[in-house]
Amino acid sequence: MHASKFLPITPEEIKSLGWDYVDIVLVTGDAYVDHPSFAMAIIGRVLEAAGYRVAILAQPNWTSAEDFKKFGKPRLFFGVAAGNMDSMINKYTHNRRIRSSDDYSPGGRAGLRPDRATVIYAQRAREAYPDVPVILGGIEASMRRFAHYDYWSDKVRKSVLLDSKADLLVYGMGERPVLEIAALLKTGTPARNIRGIRGTAYILGQNEARELNLENSAVIPSFEEAACDRFKFSIATRMIHEEANPYCARTLIQFSDTRAVIQNPPSLPLTTGELDRIYGLPYLKEQHPSYKDPVPAFETVKDSIVIHRGCFGGCAFCSLGLHQGKFIQSRSCESVIKEAVKLVNEKDSTRFISDLGAPSANMYRMAGTDINICEKCRRPSCLHPSICSNLNTDHKPLLDLLREVRKIKGLKKAFVASGIRMDLALQCGEYINEIAAFHTSGQLKVAPEHSRPEVLSKMRKPASGVFLKFAEQFLAASSKAGKEQYLVPYFISAHPGATLEDAAELAVFLKAHRYRPLQINDFLPAPMDIASSMYYTGLDPFTMEPVYSAKKETERRLHRALLQYFKPENRPLIMKALKQINRTDLIRKILG
Repeated sequence: MHASKFLPITPEEIKSLGWDYVDIVLVTGDAYVDHPSFAMAIIGRVLEAAGYRVAILAQPNWTSAEDFKKFGKPRLFFGVAAGNMDSMINKYTHNRRIRSSDDYSPGGRAGLRPDRATVIYAQRAREAYPDVPVILGGIEASMRRFAHYDYWSDKVRKSVLLDSKADLLVYGMGERPVLEIAALLKTGTPARNIRGIRGTAYILGQNEARELNLENSAVIPSFEEAACDRFKFSIATRMIHEEANPYCARTLIQFSDTRAVIQNPPSLPLTTGELDRIYGLPYLKEQHPSYKDPVPAFETVKDSIVIHRGCFGGCAFCSLGLHQGKFIQSRSCESVIKEAVKLVNEKDSTRFISDLGAPSANMYRMAGTDINICEKCRRPSCLHPSICSNLNTDHKPLLDLLREVRKIKGLKKAFVASGIRMDLALQCGEYINEIAAFHTSGQLKVAPEHSRPEVLSKMRKPASGVFLKFAEQFLAASSKAGKEQYLVPYFISAHPGATLEDAAELAVFLKAHRYRPLQINDFLPAPMDIASSMYYTGLDPFTMEPVYSAKKETERRLHRALLQYFKPENRPLIMKALKQINRTDLIRKILG
């Protein structure tokens, strides 16, 4: 292994390449791992393939601008991202306590990135070289591009563009926009004049914004309105989510004091050819050799293969649809097979594919039967409250792909560890049979999230009957294949819409069906999600109906205890909860 095969992360590596300058410095809060599951690796390789000299500034010391000067002045721009996760979610738990580890750091070491890393990194880059453009990207910038509720400060914060004073923000998946930005800057176009690229947002003075002659634009409630009026905040949330379809989205404008954030329509979906080229770039699929300890997040995904992007599920607590888009963008079977063959034949290969999947395991190649209907649709979910009649749920392309992968010489097994959308899977019994027979490790993770219809409706998840039917079919298929396999269901505790009584009924459901969830996902409001808007405002942004949320940690602890009814230490909390809601009649059902 030679470090020179990686994108350079030190001045010494720059020198070894014979470079006397770099075009672009990509700043990230994650350790540098050259794997397509890491955003900086993808963006770096895409820019490298276009002929740019790219350096990676991974987990810099943010207390001064010195680290930001170590490659010299970049000719084009600083590309700044917090990392693969929002830095606040990465660093803090749902009860605002600092996490003991960081999976995106060597050895899981915590403390290697600042709070709100995008803002801090942008400020340090500007201090280092005031005249070099600063371009924001990544999930943190993407989901904080407008005024948003910040759970950790418990208030509405301005767009990250305004706080960071960056020149541009790339939201969503950034390969196409970043190439357009780089090309314009290379020709000498000032960053302040780059205004027409899809998938980007920028700042204008309020007067300039008011003078914009945009035929297809909409003004959403201002920062000041959203910060003091829960109805206005809800309206802004609804408009942002309704304007997420790249084929019919309008330019969005949000005023803030004397300035305005302008968001261009989202990038159009990548073609299969574009996606194949991106995933066919020369990733080493290794962490940088300068790290002495393993990066835990890399260990999880190093033997995985992404087969598509996007998700049309539209779950209220998930940012995938808003970030990656609702149109499924799939790789070709040939591209996936080529990557799988390479993985199996690598030196020291385990010959296992740990996950052959995507944001959702079984949306590969799915799309609308009549795409013209899809291009005009503003519906936030293609699956809720029911599967859209225009959606083609054919699993055949996915089954064909799985079967081709299984033919690879030397492959021991290809697991599907990504979340299976159970309502879609029930449309194809053959898919469930093959997952049970060939692609499960003995336990299959699924996410029913809750059992109560009112809560599931707020989550935009299917009724609990879907989970029970899927479980029945999967277990039957496992038995038929001669395997003893189990489902590991995931549930969310204290999601908006869930009362303590709902938690008690969920406990009854779990006990009755003999599920003992060891891991509970405590609801954590992430910026710009619909569920976060409900948590903050107490309103459903699409109906304006009241929504209850458990906000006190004492109540949230009771929710959690009920979901883990089987733990002896939870008995006093469960008794307290049932007495509090006058449901002592459930004691025997839950604790008996």
